[in-house]
Amino acid sequence: MKSITINGSQRESVGKKATKALRNAGQIPCVLYGGDKPVHFSAPEIAFSKLVYTPNAHTVVIELSNGETYNAVIQDIQFHPVTDAILHIDFYQLFEDRPITLNIPVNLVGNSRGVKNGGVLRRNNRKLRIKALPANLPDFIEIDITPLKIGDKVYVRDLETEKYAFLHTDNTVVCQIKTARTAIIDEEEEEEEDAEATAEATTDAEAPATEATQE
Repeated sequence: MKSITINGSQRESVGKKATKALRNAGQIPCVLYGGDKPVHFSAPEIAFSKLVYTPNAHTVVIELSNGETYNAVIQDIQFHPVTDAILHIDFYQLFEDRPITLNIPVNLVGNSRGVKNGGVLRRNNRKLRIKALPANLPDFIEIDITPLKIGDKVYVRDLETEKYAFLHTDNTVVCQIKTARTAIIDEEEEEEEDAEATAEATTDAEAPATEATQE
């Protein structure tokens, strides 16, 4: 998984007055959890633009002015209810031997047969929650929708991987091709239906007549 470096400074004071002063100076107060004790630090608001305002998932390298460095992921973000400005960010420290849970974006590739025939692509889950060691965290989960016909669905159980585990039930729908008024019948589907109808007609013709029963 791609990583973004955040350069910050450790905070000596964590009171409301100090926090307000940081925000007024264009700094974002942050806390890093997961280690022996929480680490309070701050960093310029602009440093988080590529980390927060993106659909992609990233790990973070936090480099503090005192020389300490931490690997982490975002745990929680607080936004201003009116301006949507970042008020506070919580991070969780990563360790190579400890699995982490994270929401990973789903990347759909290909052109669906069903969509070409007038169906509508519906993305039920744009992100999936997984559990993995930091080294096995993917940038995204890729799904090829090319073979999907109208009515087809992709379930979590259809996604095979050995490096991480999905924290969803097997029958969770990731995406599907729904029908639409303008949809046309897939030629291959029509041929399959004709073949089945012909087979059924042949079977009926060859079946022996049923004997009448007497009461």
